[in-house]
Amino acid sequence: MATEELEALNPLKRCVVGCLPVLYWLPRYSIWDYGMPDLISGISVGIMHLPQGMAYALLASLPPVFGLYTSLYPALVYFFFGTSRHISIGTFAVLSIMVGSVTERLAPDRNFLVMLNGTNLTEVNITARDSYRVQVAAATTVLGGLIQVVLGLVKFGFVGTYLSEPLVRAYTTAAAAHAVVAVIAQLFGLSTTRFSGPLSLVYTLVEVCSKLPQTHLPTLVVSGVSMVFLIAAKEINSAISAKLPVPIPVELITIVAATVISSYTHLNDNYTISVVGEIPSGLAAPRLPDASLFEEVMGDAFALAIVGYAISISLGKTFALKHGYKVDSNQELVALGLSNAVGGFFQCYAVCSSMSRSLIQESTGGKTQMAGMASAVIVLVTVLKLGPLFQELPKAVLAAIVFVNLKGMFKQYYDIITLWRSSKVDLVVWLVTWVSTLLFNLDMGLGASITFAVLTVIFRTQLPKYSVLGHVPGTELYLDMETHREVPGITIFHSSATVYFANADLYLEALKGKVGLDISKMIIYKRRQEAKQRRRDKRAERRAKREAKRQVRHCQTANHIHLNDKFQTTQESFWTCMNLYSINLRHISTNLLSVVEQLELGGFFSESITKGRLFATVHDAVLHCLGHQGTSTPSYEYSLVRDVDFQLGI
Repeated sequence: MATEELEALNPLKRCVVGCLPVLYWLPRYSIWDYGMPDLISGISVGIMHLPQGMAYALLASLPPVFGLYTSLYPALVYFFFGTSRHISIGTFAVLSIMVGSVTERLAPDRNFLVMLNGTNLTEVNITARDSYRVQVAAATTVLGGLIQVVLGLVKFGFVGTYLSEPLVRAYTTAAAAHAVVAVIAQLFGLSTTRFSGPLSLVYTLVEVCSKLPQTHLPTLVVSGVSMVFLIAAKEINSAISAKLPVPIPVELITIVAATVISSYTHLNDNYTISVVGEIPSGLAAPRLPDASLFEEVMGDAFALAIVGYAISISLGKTFALKHGYKVDSNQELVALGLSNAVGGFFQCYAVCSSMSRSLIQESTGGKTQMAGMASAVIVLVTVLKLGPLFQELPKAVLAAIVFVNLKGMFKQYYDIITLWRSSKVDLVVWLVTWVSTLLFNLDMGLGASITFAVLTVIFRTQLPKYSVLGHVPGTELYLDMETHREVPGITIFHSSATVYFANADLYLEALKGKVGLDISKMIIYKRRQEAKQRRRDKRAERRAKREAKRQVRHCQTANHIHLNDKFQTTQESFWTCMNLYSINLRHISTNLLSVVEQLELGGFFSESITKGRLFATVHDAVLHCLGHQGTSTPSYEYSLVRDVDFQLGI
């Protein structure tokens, strides 16, 4: 939505359209211009939703059909409330593994063991376990969605700015490692315990390694063949993508082929290869979440809300910048929250934008949110009519899809090299986030990462860069004096951080070191001079009183003349200051006016420090000082003449 067009609406319409963006863009939708591109894009993304939805459900420790539900309902909700035209809302590996950590923690296999008839052996009641895990996932998703809605309504969308890009990328990289460990058991056909809490990744990895001798060879063969096919097909797809109108649906071809082979060769019966199993056709009725679970999943829901929003808004802003439109961060928070909250009532789990699907939606020509509606229709048809056809799909194939799709996240390890060259502090943030997320699990890792990132902000304000600026000849620029010459008679001191109570003393020390001015001594000297002046004034007052006694009449006349002169001098000084202030005010931007208001509220201005001492640029301040000195330099005259010539078109 164009900002100018939105501001042109009356306040009521602006409020309604801001809360329900579809009312703005849908009446203006051009079928001739956008219809076919959105349809092609939606079909391409919908085809990707099918394998990814079922595969990522494994990461969430849920039956695959709930991944299809998650690919359907949230996308429909986002169609009405979202402001990004190119992101694809649905399942995502990072959020899926986060949901899986919650479901495994609250519904572990040991809680659903039942005795076999006539024996002392036990087995897991898979039906009861999966049913409870769905309730846990739904309750977590609804609560996370409500948190996002509340944060959006109170205009808390700026929270995404505190999640820096190094933090988000390191977090998703570490989450990808959790996802790999989670699907390794599926790839090797092993039955393992999924741990939770600190060092859960290490415990899981140790158990997987200890059970490697028990690898189920038929499952490993299926996993290996699937991975080889997927990697080779994706590489070929990338090589010839420029020549194709739409990408080849490699993942869909894989699951269709695997399902057909499994059905005709009876892999489950003959080789005991685990398959997806029953996929009910039709849509499940909405259910209220189990509110008793909210207290247990509060921390996880908050982590899901923050991570999901950070991923979605960063991807949305990237596409918005590329295509020249604006994404409302607060409305995106509300839209994502409603997608999660409503989806949770239909047994969906937490969603956000997917980078792979969003790239496909944008690269295949998607223009508006209508592409998301088209992809949801593809998923809906599959759920209603085609779902049971995938019952013989081996789970190892879905695990292979997850493993191969994580390749892009593992490429983010190159960030270490990039950050080493650009910013050591950001590199430390990246490494601390990665290590803490690996060791402390996803929820506690996020908290530790954000805490450390905030500490680095404080650290940067405590150790800013101080410098004395010099003038760049022929311009109005002032840079570090080590490479540029000093302005004669003027010292320009610069700090890279905002001055506040925590670094005020450091600022004074740096000012003393760079400029040679000791503010403390200057203040002491000023107070001494003021005290001397007060003593002089008192002596002068006593002398005046004695003189007044001797020459009362003459003193009254002289005093009358003196007051008139003083009034006239004060009046002239006042108008001089007002003229100077009015000239400077023309240069002050809106942001500077906000600064003036804050300084006024803080009682900063006084008779000696007036508003006329504020300048919009360093150059304005320098010219003012030079004017008071009554001096000028050829470089400044050249700069001013050149600027005038440019404005006049000479």
